[in-house]
Amino acid sequence: MSDNRTGAQTRGRGRRAWSQVRDDVIGAAALLLADGGPAAVDFSSVSAASGVSRVTLRKHWDSPAALALDAYVASVGVDMPIRDTGDLRADLAAVMSAFVETMRDPRHRRAAAQLIGAAQLDPAMAASFSDHYFGPRRHRLVALLRLGRMRGQLRDDVEPEIVIDLLWGAMYQRILLPHLVGTLDEAAARALLDITLHGAAPTRPAVPTSTEEGQPS
Repeated sequence: MSDNRTGAQTRGRGRRAWSQVRDDVIGAAALLLADGGPAAVDFSSVSAASGVSRVTLRKHWDSPAALALDAYVASVGVDMPIRDTGDLRADLAAVMSAFVETMRDPRHRRAAAQLIGAAQLDPAMAASFSDHYFGPRRHRLVALLRLGRMRGQLRDDVEPEIVIDLLWGAMYQRILLPHLVGTLDEAAARALLDITLHGAAPTRPAVPTSTEEGQPS
């Protein structure tokens, strides 16, 4: 396909706003990503599928990997149901359930694993992952956990970042490690949450027990 078109020009008459052009590009890249993984998202294929020139694609994305990441984020959504209802366990359970549901789709699961792997070798993609995907989600979860800690639902010495690492690290392990792929489900998420919050719960005074009736142990 020739590159002598501008990215905002339609196949017919007139020009489109960049937001419309970008939607076409992201939509085309998302389909390629779902069908063939990050390797399928190259500028030539996206240009052919979207009708947007390779010159324009290179102008707005540093690499096909960066475009693949944008397509992935658009597919799974940046927003998560992170809401403070006052019940920290229920609030975390809702977020984890939404994550599990997203990763139930093998295309999303495969794309996530492949993109995370690619980000290890692509600094620009790693930065984009942090800025547009992991970073915003982690920031909101930290804020939620801090509120729970202020209400006494976590011990004062519990770091929210560590709680996130325990929960999401374990869930991503079930996405990334070949022998665990497909084992992330609601039951596993509930067990992770129960164990993590139990370990992070405020310390309660021990209840005395007795070895003989009326005698403290």
